[in-house]
Amino acid sequence: MKNGSSSICKRQTNHRFSVNHLALFFTALVLTIVLFWPTLLQAEGLNLPSNKWGLSIGNSRNFTGLRFNYRDREVENINGLNLTLWKPYGKYGQGTVNGLSLGSLPGASKLRGLNIGLIGVAAGQEAAGINLGLAGAGSGKNLYGFNLGGLGIGAGKNVVGINIGGLGIGAGENLIGLNVGGLGCGAGENLSGLNVGGLGLGAGKNLSGLNFALAGAGAGQNLKGITLAGLGAGAGENLSGLAICGLGLGAGENLTGIAVAGLGVGAGNRATGLIIAGLGAGAPSVKGLLVSGLGAGGKDLTGVFVSAGTIRVTKEGCLHGVSVSSFNYFRGQVYGLSLGLVNYAWQVKKGFQLGVINIVRDNPKGLKVLPVLNTSW
Repeated sequence: MKNGSSSICKRQTNHRFSVNHLALFFTALVLTIVLFWPTLLQAEGLNLPSNKWGLSIGNSRNFTGLRFNYRDREVENINGLNLTLWKPYGKYGQGTVNGLSLGSLPGASKLRGLNIGLIGVAAGQEAAGINLGLAGAGSGKNLYGFNLGGLGIGAGKNVVGINIGGLGIGAGENLIGLNVGGLGCGAGENLSGLNVGGLGLGAGKNLSGLNFALAGAGAGQNLKGITLAGLGAGAGENLSGLAICGLGLGAGENLTGIAVAGLGVGAGNRATGLIIAGLGAGAPSVKGLLVSGLGAGGKDLTGVFVSAGTIRVTKEGCLHGVSVSSFNYFRGQVYGLSLGLVNYAWQVKKGFQLGVINIVRDNPKGLKVLPVLNTSW
């Protein structure tokens, strides 16, 4: 028991010894930088054993090894561990830093490796690797790798990788990968991958992948993939895949796939697939299975259409398939079955009307309005 206790005490003593020495080292380092800073600045650093490699204290511009500096100025190429107390001179700093960058706000034109900032991480052109900032991580052009910002993450061009922003994530061009923003994620051009926004997701061009937003998701051109939104989702051109929203779904041109919305679903040109809407759904051309609470309509309907209220075909349109509703109102032709309490059509070319009142406008007198069944005689 005494030997065991003695071993434990020795390990604890050694641990305290190591911690104390480490604290003394960093204290001496900080004092050296502060006391000899003017001299180190003029000499571009105290470098041991060589001006190019080893240990550097000060503003060495090209160095490989352990480098400690208060604030970088006109750096060219640094490899290894680079510890700075404050952000570099200039907007983002200059040169390239490869390896481990530590500090309150480490920065350079290019940061490659593990970059950790107590405030943030900033690169003028590119930050690649693991970029961690308490406030945020950003790059004037591209940000690659695992990027974590307490508030946000952003780049002037592309953000690619695993990207997590406490508030949000933004890219001037493309945002690609696993993207999680506390409030939202946005890209000036394309947003693709697994995208999660506390409020919303948006892309100036295309939004694709697995898209989850408490409020809404939108794309200036195309929205593709699986989209779940608390309120709504929309695309300026085409929406395809599986989309489920609390309120509504819309596409400026074509909607393809499975679309489910609490209120309505619509497309400016064509809707194809399975469409379920709490109130209504419509498009000039609809193909597939459509189920709505109050109404649905279009000019050319092909498939099966079910509504508690009204199914409507606009002027000179047609139905190819089956329509089931309280009131089927077709200002055109029917090819198939119209089943409802009241059925109205201009012509029933191939098929029947079944209901309480069945009206075929172009039929001869005496056959225009019939109970139970009607067709074009």
